[in-house]
Amino acid sequence: MDQASRALLDMGQAPELYRYAPEELLPLHLEAADAVVAERRQQVPILDRRAREAGIDRISRKSDLVPLLFPHSTYKSYPTSFVEKKRWKDLARWLTTLSSDDATTVDFDGVTDEDEWVDRLRENGHFVIATSGTTGKCSFLRHSTEDRARKADAFARQLGWPFARADGSRSYFWLGPHIGVNSAMDAATLGASLWSTPDNAFFLTDERLRLTDISRLAAMRRRMADGVATPGEIAAFEKQQQARSQALYPGIDAFIDRLLDRRNEKLSISGTWAQHLLVRDRARERGIPDGAFHPESIVSAGGGIKNVALPEDYQEQVARFYGDVVRTGTYGMTEMFQLMNRCEKLRYHLPPGLLPLVLDQAGETLLNTEDVTGEVVVGRFAFVDFAITGRWSGTITSDRVEFDTGAHCLCGRPGPTILDTITRYRTDDDTIGCAGTIDGYIRGALAS
Repeated sequence: MDQASRALLDMGQAPELYRYAPEELLPLHLEAADAVVAERRQQVPILDRRAREAGIDRISRKSDLVPLLFPHSTYKSYPTSFVEKKRWKDLARWLTTLSSDDATTVDFDGVTDEDEWVDRLRENGHFVIATSGTTGKCSFLRHSTEDRARKADAFARQLGWPFARADGSRSYFWLGPHIGVNSAMDAATLGASLWSTPDNAFFLTDERLRLTDISRLAAMRRRMADGVATPGEIAAFEKQQQARSQALYPGIDAFIDRLLDRRNEKLSISGTWAQHLLVRDRARERGIPDGAFHPESIVSAGGGIKNVALPEDYQEQVARFYGDVVRTGTYGMTEMFQLMNRCEKLRYHLPPGLLPLVLDQAGETLLNTEDVTGEVVVGRFAFVDFAITGRWSGTITSDRVEFDTGAHCLCGRPGPTILDTITRYRTDDDTIGCAGTIDGYIRGALAS
C-alpha cells in the first residue's frame, strides 16, 4: 500500500473520526489516487486500457478519476452461461480481469454451485464477497486477506458512532441468517464479534443463505412478472416457498421471545423493516407495550422492502415500538469497506480514507469539483476506497445523493456531508455511460 493511502487510513484511527477539513484531505486524496491508479494499472489490464484510451497519465485533480471509474454493474458482467454450465474456471478468469491477483490458479474440481465456488476461492486467499442477487444475478468482488483485516478494523472504529462504541457489552440480535458469502452475512458476523460475545450473539437461523436459492427465487419472480412462467412452474415454486417458510417459522417465535425477554438489557438489534415489524407483532401478542426497551439499546433498521407489502408508515411504526432507544445510521454498500456514519443532525460523514465523487446521472461529469464549495450538489454517488487493494475500488453506484459541499455540518464537525435523502435511480434511469465500454473490454479479455 502506498504511503498516502496508509496516512489517510491512519487518520481514521483518531478518536474523533471526522475532524479533518476537506482542504487538509484533498492533497492526500490526490496523491493516494495517483499512486493507487498507477499500481492498479499494472495489475488490472482493463483499467490500464481505459486510462490509455482516456489519455489519463496522472491524477492531478478529482475529475481525472471519472473516466477510470467502474460502474457497479461491472461486477456482475460475467456471462450467465459460466454459472449455468458450471464453468468455474472461466468464471475465475472473469474475476481475474477485475482483480489485482490471479484467481485462475485455484483448483475448482468438485465445485457444484456459486456458493462452493466462492468457498473454494476463499480457501485459497481470495476473499470474495457477493451481493444478494435479488435481481437474479450476483455481483462478485475480490478482496485480499489484508483487505479483510482492514474492513474489520474499519467496522471496529465506526460501528455505533457517534452515540456508542462497539465494545462487546451488549447482547446482539441479528434478525436474519448469518451464514453465507454475501455482504449481509459478512456484516452480521462482524457486528456480532464487535457488539457482543459469542455467548450473547443470536441469529434468526443457522441455515446457510445460499446464492443459488436467491438467484432461483429472483429468476422465478421475474418470469412471473413477465407472464412467461407456466401454471405448473408457479405451483411448484409456491409449494417450495411454503415448505421453506414452514421449516423456518417454528424458530422465529422462540428467537423473538428471547429478544423480548432481554428487552430490559442493553441490546444491539439489526434487521430489515419487515423483520422489526415481526418483533413488534410478537410483542403485542405477549402484551408488551411500545417503548419497553432499555434506552441504551441500539436499533438498526433498513432495507428488505423489495417485493414485501408494508404499511405506508412502517418506519414510524417501528420507531414507536422501540421508543426512546439509540438509533445509529450508516451509509455503505458491498463495493465499499469504510462506512459513512450519520451524525446527530442526520448527515452522513465521510472517513478520511474515502474519496467521494458526485457525478451527473450519466456518470460522465464530476459535480463536486475542487472549486465547488458551500452548495448542495445532487447526482450519482461514486467513490474511491483507499482501504481496498484486491481490486480497483473506483466505483460508480446506482445511488442518487444530495451532497453538501459546505465547510461544516450542522453538527459542527467539518464537511462535506451527505443528506439523509439517499435514493436509487430507477432501473430504467440507471444507465451509466461508460458501462458498455467497460463490459466490452471484459468480453475482449475473456475472448483472448
